[in-house]
Amino acid sequence: MKPSERIFVALDLTDVAEARALARRLSGQVGGFKLGLEFFAANGPDAVRAIVEMGVNVFLDLKFHDIPNTVAGAVRAASATGASILNVHASGGGAMMRAAANAAAEGADLHNVAKPIVAAVTVLTSMDEDDLVAVGQKPPPQDQVLRLARLTKDSGLDGVVCSPEESADVRAACGNDFVRIVPGIRPSWSATNDQKRFTTPKQALADGATHLVIGRPITKADDPVEAVFRIVGELEAE
Repeated sequence: MKPSERIFVALDLTDVAEARALARRLSGQVGGFKLGLEFFAANGPDAVRAIVEMGVNVFLDLKFHDIPNTVAGAVRAASATGASILNVHASGGGAMMRAAANAAAEGADLHNVAKPIVAAVTVLTSMDEDDLVAVGQKPPPQDQVLRLARLTKDSGLDGVVCSPEESADVRAACGNDFVRIVPGIRPSWSATNDQKRFTTPKQALADGATHLVIGRPITKADDPVEAVFRIVGELEAE
């Protein structure tokens, strides 16, 4: 896989036309696009299909977290959009994740689409040690991420969403074929915004990321295409 194909651009927008226009500009330059809660809440599954039907890969980032039966139904329904990647929260537990894994396969068969990758969110990149303590989890974040990554693999999911700081350890613990989707990516020339655990795209790949989720450094750039070229150039540099 080429470095550019590992990039998923986060289209954190509410306007479908704007999202489609940006996806059209960047199509072929990146591996795909992430659509999250903001987009989905404003527009629903038909808008997700409108992006998928452009012939691009979509990471539908809805982070399902509920009882196993409810999550299974949600994953089964989300599979109908044709998204390439779906996700759940690993903290929902093994039974919930097993239900999600089974539902993804069932949904793909039911809707005659390719089975999506199902990944589990470990610890949000906006959280640090103090945040974990505040919600009753034991720090440091790296230990919690590894605990949840092992549970995710044992539950039959394809990989995890983790910060750049943990991707190398997750690779070592769960194997090279285990997907590691890494948000919190900030080129050295961009603002960090609300991320607390982040790194540059090149360092993230070196540390074991399989997919890079990059949003504002691209979508808020004066020229998003030029921003992608700049990031890909850094990834390909020796």
